[in-house]
Amino acid sequence: MTRSRIYGILAGYADQNDHDELRFDPMFKLIAGRKPSDDELASQPTLSRFENAISIPSLWRLRDVLIDDFLAAFDEPPKRLTFDIDPFDDPTHGHQQLTFFHGYYEQYQYLPRVITCAQNDLTVMACLLHGTACPTLGADDDIEYLVQRLRAKWPDVVIEFRGDSGFGVPVMFDVCEGLSLFYSFGLRMNSVLKGQSEALLAEAVQQYETTGQPQRLFTAFQYQAKSWPAPRWVVVKAEANAEGTNRRAVVSNRPGAELLPQATYDEYAERGEGENRNKELKRGMEADRLSDHRYMANLFRLYMHVEAMNLLARLRRHVADPPPEKPAAELPQEALAGRDRQRFFNQRRERDPLGEGHACTWRMRLIKVAARVTETTRRIVVRLSSSWPFLDHYRRGTAQVLGLNTEDLSSA
Repeated sequence: MTRSRIYGILAGYADQNDHDELRFDPMFKLIAGRKPSDDELASQPTLSRFENAISIPSLWRLRDVLIDDFLAAFDEPPKRLTFDIDPFDDPTHGHQQLTFFHGYYEQYQYLPRVITCAQNDLTVMACLLHGTACPTLGADDDIEYLVQRLRAKWPDVVIEFRGDSGFGVPVMFDVCEGLSLFYSFGLRMNSVLKGQSEALLAEAVQQYETTGQPQRLFTAFQYQAKSWPAPRWVVVKAEANAEGTNRRAVVSNRPGAELLPQATYDEYAERGEGENRNKELKRGMEADRLSDHRYMANLFRLYMHVEAMNLLARLRRHVADPPPEKPAAELPQEALAGRDRQRFFNQRRERDPLGEGHACTWRMRLIKVAARVTETTRRIVVRLSSSWPFLDHYRRGTAQVLGLNTEDLSSA
């Protein structure tokens, strides 16, 4: 039943009632370890009873399953791991347990929080907070448990955490410093930070008025809020462009933050890729469809959506075929701008449509595909159409996953 639900989510069938029809599908039977002629799979009422019967010990085990899968994803011990921690809103409908009205989002909701790895896009931990919870609720315990598991296998790994200003609070600083972790968290601007960066903003405005070009200037200094026992290093970015001015602050203990404030801020800003994974989890894998009544059942559903997202993330890395790196004398890809940047992304889409594709791309091209399933005494054959427009994508992806040459499947 778990396998049917996870692969159903991956294929775009996020609700239990979808399986009232999928239970007869021969491919879903094969995925669940049955022959097409065997009895049908679980119906919606059975799946509902299954999800609502989940226990707290089982949820603890599921937490370890995510971490175990993450540990097994590396062929060699990593030297450095960067984790992004972030919540997203999950609107609810009806009378689910622990759903409350959130004033900022203006809706009744849950607040899922996930920790993703920047090195391989996998979600390492997930939790389901009640609708009005603080984003940091229990985050220190999650981080401590995750770090213990990681260092038990890789004692020398360097670990860094990143998060937006919702996580720029003392409890997060304390747990990271107590565990000897590096961190970069956003910090809300206040009167003190604005006062110390006023001259920088004025300089950015002056340079923009002189050159007509957008300006990004950086400064860094020691800062201590009243609730902090000691000062910490803060980097402030000041922008001036046609849309006006903007200031952002980041508190960080990363090595080099005192010497390279711009590099420190830009490294923090890369957490935007982690937010993209959360968007894919919420929208692409429809993790915002937690419609069971019991809170525990919805947390179980969140785990299944996360597992579906992790399957997609691992598959994308297997078949990824990005354009070759540019020569060292030219600008790195991340620094491209304007037409050069657009040209690179067009080339990437043409060469690598699956490796960076969204969930909807995978579903359209590889998952929701017509096939003819034939069962005989000796074997089960799945026949695909030779005129299928994306047959070459299927062959290439299959070859890369199985470690074969594409020519080996050309006659399939």
